[in-house]
Amino acid sequence: MSARIVALSGGVGGAKLASGLASVLEDDELAVIANTGDDFDHLGLQICPDIDTLMYTLAGRNNPETGWGRRDETWSFMHTLKELKPDSWFSLGDHDLAVHVWRTWQLNQGRTLSQVTGELARAMKVATAVIPMSDDPVRTTLDTNEGVLEFQDYFVRQKCQPTVQEISFTGADQATPAPAFASLLTDNSVDAFVVCPSNPYLSVNPILSLPGVSEASRRHSAPVIVVSPIVGGNSLKGPTAKIMGEMNIPCDLDAIADHYGNLADILVIDSTDAEQQEKIATNGIEVAVANIVMGDETDRRTLAEFVLGLVESAAV
Repeated sequence: MSARIVALSGGVGGAKLASGLASVLEDDELAVIANTGDDFDHLGLQICPDIDTLMYTLAGRNNPETGWGRRDETWSFMHTLKELKPDSWFSLGDHDLAVHVWRTWQLNQGRTLSQVTGELARAMKVATAVIPMSDDPVRTTLDTNEGVLEFQDYFVRQKCQPTVQEISFTGADQATPAPAFASLLTDNSVDAFVVCPSNPYLSVNPILSLPGVSEASRRHSAPVIVVSPIVGGNSLKGPTAKIMGEMNIPCDLDAIADHYGNLADILVIDSTDAEQQEKIATNGIEVAVANIVMGDETDRRTLAEFVLGLVESAAV
């Protein structure tokens, strides 16, 4: 496949920028690569949280209050399940459940995750290509003071409370990028790779951990533009700041620039951090300033237009 912009995304924050990009690009000009390190098996079902958050957001079906899940959800299934298993900790709405059941059924028929995701997106009338980072299983695990935890156990059941010491991506060394993703990594028609403001360690690193992805991105002539997940010394969403502190990484823009230093050509930081632009740029990365806090659809579109402006400038 081909696309003008390839966006690397985790869940809520990435989905916001992806929807902004989708609003200003033609349908075939954007492809979004979804983190699958958060995927897990639950009640015999294949759950793909970041893929689903992207699809629901791009379809306008996401829950605007939580950012994840579906709007106007009903909960009959969970009410009954908790009668049977009171300690059920992962919530599945009725409409969301249908997606997981259908996905699992199709995967059990021998379809790939890419094929199933494409059909789900089309059923939701999502024209933007949503591509799993890999069709092979990769699972994010966290070495914590409570032992080694799978991501959803840490994130949902334990509400990010354990102290994180190390993060691993089980299966990544044996996985390969999904075929459409691999094709885009060598496609000269791609104008830019955009790293959305997702957690660098939990959402973006699983994608970059796949063999050959970082190297191919660096070799490609298109710029890599990273939108910072840190604003004013804190994370935009989720446990990014907490995890950075626990892993002895300063929660600041220098750390983000260092993290992406071998990959990124441009780092987009928030206007509230504009005074750090010159200092960070001395690390060898170009720094651009914009409003990166996406409170509504107008903010998403404005940031997307700013990023596309950087792409056009880089092409001159």
